[in-house]
Amino acid sequence: MPKAAVVLSGCGFLDGAEITEAVSVLIALSQRGIEYRCFAPDVSYEVVDHTTCEPSGESRNALTESARIARGVVEALRHLKAEDFDTVIFPGGFGAAKHLCTFASKGPDCDVHREAKRVLEGFYEAGKPIGLACIAPAVGAKVLGSKGINITIGNDKGTADAIRATGATHTDCDVTSIVVDETNNVVTTPAYMYGDATPAQVFEGISKMIEWIVGRLG
Repeated sequence: MPKAAVVLSGCGFLDGAEITEAVSVLIALSQRGIEYRCFAPDVSYEVVDHTTCEPSGESRNALTESARIARGVVEALRHLKAEDFDTVIFPGGFGAAKHLCTFASKGPDCDVHREAKRVLEGFYEAGKPIGLACIAPAVGAKVLGSKGINITIGNDKGTADAIRATGATHTDCDVTSIVVDETNNVVTTPAYMYGDATPAQVFEGISKMIEWIVGRLG
C-alpha cells in the first residue's frame, strides 16, 4: 500500500495549517486507501486571534497545534525521510508561509525551514510526487524554483509575480482545478488562495490533486 507524508504547520489558517485544506487532504487520501502520517515543524510562533485577525499575545508550538488536526498522531518534521514514503503533501494556511518559510514577510527572498527544504529536496531527487495546496507552492518555488517547476497559487498577480521571481513558472488556475508539472512530478491547487471559495470547491481541487498523485503511484 502506498504511503503519504502530510506536512502541517499548526492549526488555523492565519497562523498555522488551513484546517479545511488539511482535512480535505486526509479525507481524499483515506478515500483512496492511502496510508498517511502527519508531520510538523517543532517551532514556536505568535498566535493570531481568529475572531479579530490580530495577534493575541500568546505563543504556541506548531507541532503541538498540528496534533489537533492529526488527532494526536503527528511527528516532528525532522523525522520525515523521503525513503519511507511514496509522496509528500503540503496543505496551505499562513503557517506554510510563516513557519515552513518566511514568504509571508519576505516574498521571493524568503528563508525556508531547514527541515522543509530537506524534505522537498529529498522527494524531488527521489522522483516522488509532491503535492502543494494554497500558499504552500511558495515553499516549493523557493526550494525548487531553479528546477523551473510549474505551479499555481490561483490568480493573484502579486503572489504569482513573487513566485516567478524564485525561478519557478506560475500558471493561473481556478479553485477546483490543478496544475500538473509532469516533468518535475509536482501538482498544485489554489484552494483558499481564493478567499471566497466554498469548502466543497476546496475539497474538489484537493481531491483532484490527490487523484493525480495516486495515478503516479500506480
